[in-house]
Amino acid sequence: MHLDYIPYPSTGYSSGDAAWQLTAATLVGLMSLPGLAVLYGGLVQKKWAVNTMLMAFSAFSLVLLVWALWAFNMGFGSPWIKTTASGNPSGFVGLPRTSLGAGQEAQANVPLLNGLMPPFNFSESALFYFQFVFAAITPLLWLGSVIGRMSFKAWLIIVPLWTTLVYTVDAFMLWGGGFWAGLGAVDYSGGYVIHLSAGTAGFVAAAVIGPRLKKDREHGAPNNLLMCATGAGILWLGWNGFNGGDPYFAGADAAEAVVNTNLATAVALLVWLLMDMFWSPSKKPTLLGSINGMIVGLVTITPAAGYVNGLGAICLGAITSAIVWLSWYKLSKKWFFAKVDDTLGVVYTHGIAGLCGGLLVGIFADPNVLVYLGKDTKTAPFSVTGLLYGSHSWHQLEVQAGAALTVIGWTALMTFLILKGVGLFVKLRLPDSVLETGDLAIHEEVVYPSDSLSSAGLVPVTAGAPASAIEADAAEVPVSEP
Repeated sequence: MHLDYIPYPSTGYSSGDAAWQLTAATLVGLMSLPGLAVLYGGLVQKKWAVNTMLMAFSAFSLVLLVWALWAFNMGFGSPWIKTTASGNPSGFVGLPRTSLGAGQEAQANVPLLNGLMPPFNFSESALFYFQFVFAAITPLLWLGSVIGRMSFKAWLIIVPLWTTLVYTVDAFMLWGGGFWAGLGAVDYSGGYVIHLSAGTAGFVAAAVIGPRLKKDREHGAPNNLLMCATGAGILWLGWNGFNGGDPYFAGADAAEAVVNTNLATAVALLVWLLMDMFWSPSKKPTLLGSINGMIVGLVTITPAAGYVNGLGAICLGAITSAIVWLSWYKLSKKWFFAKVDDTLGVVYTHGIAGLCGGLLVGIFADPNVLVYLGKDTKTAPFSVTGLLYGSHSWHQLEVQAGAALTVIGWTALMTFLILKGVGLFVKLRLPDSVLETGDLAIHEEVVYPSDSLSSAGLVPVTAGAPASAIEADAAEVPVSEP
């Protein structure tokens, strides 16, 4: 048998860039599984831990299938409905088509960005997977708003619809060369596309589905702080791929984005802890407070990581942490915020933090930071200039605000319509009898089966164990919070 080997292309591919892109994608994937699954699984009451983690795993799988069949090209393909923005070809969403053919080995390409940035030095498959893990983490984030009462069956229907009708539009408008990208709005790694949309969707979903049981709201302490710390640590380090992968090259800008990410996160964590120590009701530093501050820092730097310098990153972390802390303790008790049961406060740590980060790009963006386009001398120079630079121009802040309003409006409207539509066929909310029990009623599993780990039907039992022992262990399975 004779084998002909296809030579590696001499141009258009870089093994270093390809390796970094796939590594960054894997780091982002780890943020979802196990990162968010473990973090959320530890934050909720123990009767909801299995349900929460399974909803995360199932959503990750659903998004991958949808992404391959049609959604990737809706976010990053040729425009479906063509418009213009500032004289440039534009649009609101891409043409749906599959990403399963041999063309996936061709050089990656986003049609509306051709000529506006250097060609990608890796295949379409690498870009597909990198963007998939971003799409997958977004519904996982807003899952945190509806934990403890949302129907698992409804979730399985909502995730594909939401990814198709909401996420792809937000992504195309800002990342795929769509309308707001054409006007100059930027979102480096997803402060708007991912976090602002997740915070908005979660808040709307929580309002539509209704609150948890009163006793669960009043006694909803985390079931495992060790799980919380583990998941949070995975998120922090995984974010190096989240922001470090978005230059699409293993170069100076990737390193700059990683450093800025960690600076903003460290400062935000410390600011939250200090505010807890001086102004919180308990005036004590807490692990949960530090995790909130950490997440706020990670989120606020996400839209700005490649556009601000180190001092700007520190300012973003400090300013946003203070704003979100005040929102968490003050705004949550006022107006409609007090009436909506956002289980894990996603609207604050992701929605408000993402909004702040995106707007602050319009103030702190340093035009001398972004340098990766210099790798291709044929590509026009590109920079983003904040209010503190460039003769105090308001342009960037204006387009950042416009893009934010569009993301909020589209996400809120479509999330509401999707939930109401699905609710016509499947109940969105679990019955109160199931809410009393949680995991055992929904999945016939519990996160901590028993001290002996031999509960019937849950884990293997040692050979020869008497039936009475199995029944006794099964009777000890905790089914609700004390």
